[in-house]
Amino acid sequence: MPAKKKVDAVEEVTPSAKKSAPKKTGAKKVASKKVATKKEETLMEEAPKKASTKKSTKKELPPSALSQNRLAHKYHEEVIPALMKKHGYTTPMAVPHLEKIVINIGVGDAVSNAKALDDSVNDLTRISGQKPVVTKAKKSIASFHLREGYAIGCKVTLRGVRMYEFLDKLISISLPRVRDFRGISRNAFDGHGNYTLGVKEQLIFPEIEYDKTGKLRGMDIVMVTTAKSDEEALSLLEGLGLPFRK
Repeated sequence: MPAKKKVDAVEEVTPSAKKSAPKKTGAKKVASKKVATKKEETLMEEAPKKASTKKSTKKELPPSALSQNRLAHKYHEEVIPALMKKHGYTTPMAVPHLEKIVINIGVGDAVSNAKALDDSVNDLTRISGQKPVVTKAKKSIASFHLREGYAIGCKVTLRGVRMYEFLDKLISISLPRVRDFRGISRNAFDGHGNYTLGVKEQLIFPEIEYDKTGKLRGMDIVMVTTAKSDEEALSLLEGLGLPFRK
């Protein structure tokens, strides 16, 4: 009889354990579902915050340096509408614009004096704000004691913001410092819309100090435009502010 009671007790315990087990797993599943829903709610709450921060950063970004330039702003606001009326352009994209400015300094005595080339490179770096490229001779000329590959000058090509900054400095500061200045010539166009300006001394630029200059050197400033004719290029450069002779 006692053995039967033990068996009955075991039989009564095991079904109750089996019945209680699924209840525990169900509670875990419900808890996990609740945790998942809480995570989803937090993600949904954080998503608009991240989007709002992205939008705010885009609004707070500063404008481009080209749009802040005075001469570039003048070209877009004043020169383009004036040229469209004068030449009858249908779209603003057809209006010619300034593509690049090339500054070239020839150093003939660099064959015998290497320091002269270094001085001209330093001067051009100060004037343009950009490291120039050393130009070399393409042919050998015996009368000038020149051989192919000798360094005889330097040049720099300006585009974008530096181009407009240099042109603004040339118009407003450098050219007015020329002695007895009466304007630049109208006959220096090449027939394809490009203009070449010759400067006799580099001292007209405020970056060059007179006491530290070894020798006075001239330079050629070439303004390359997308104009198809010299008349269009002339009206473009006049609109930008270049002082031509009348």
